[in-house]
Amino acid sequence: MRNSECEKRNDRVAVEALDLTLRFRIPHSTLRICLLFAACTPVTTRPDFKPDPRALVVMLNARPERVAVALDSLLPADSLAVVRFNVRDGYVETSWFDPARHRSYRHERDIADLLGTVKIRCWADPWVPGQTRLTVEPVYRPRVDPSRTERDLEVITPPEHGGYKVAQQLIEKLKQKFGTPQSAR
Repeated sequence: MRNSECEKRNDRVAVEALDLTLRFRIPHSTLRICLLFAACTPVTTRPDFKPDPRALVVMLNARPERVAVALDSLLPADSLAVVRFNVRDGYVETSWFDPARHRSYRHERDIADLLGTVKIRCWADPWVPGQTRLTVEPVYRPRVDPSRTERDLEVITPPEHGGYKVAQQLIEKLKQKFGTPQSAR
């Protein structure tokens, strides 16, 4: 005689099957949290320091990605070699540049005029939808000290320095290309 004929259920098998599904069950919220952590990566190409507060700042009518791509094309046109560039992070950094000689230097040991050579860093940050806050930081090194970090030795160029003028020209070209918001004028 079978269980179905006696109308008797095998409770033991049903309980074991239920236990087995509970052991391997993952709540949907836990799965979503795991996917969120996998999607968010803390990796960035930006340096671990913020721009100097005295750096040049301008608001542009474009998304940060467009501004970063425009910077990557404008800088080599002015003989500035781009060392670090990332569209997603909105960051562009040049190698050392001598505005008097219109020449970029890949290595510090090649620099002839330490005070006249400049490095330009650009941060393109989202401001309001469709606008970017661009920070352009022209810096130079007044001295060489291998015991200190590169950032500790850098100083913002004064307005009469050739590197500052290069940064201002770069900003003017970007203003002409993208325009500035009405509130920033």
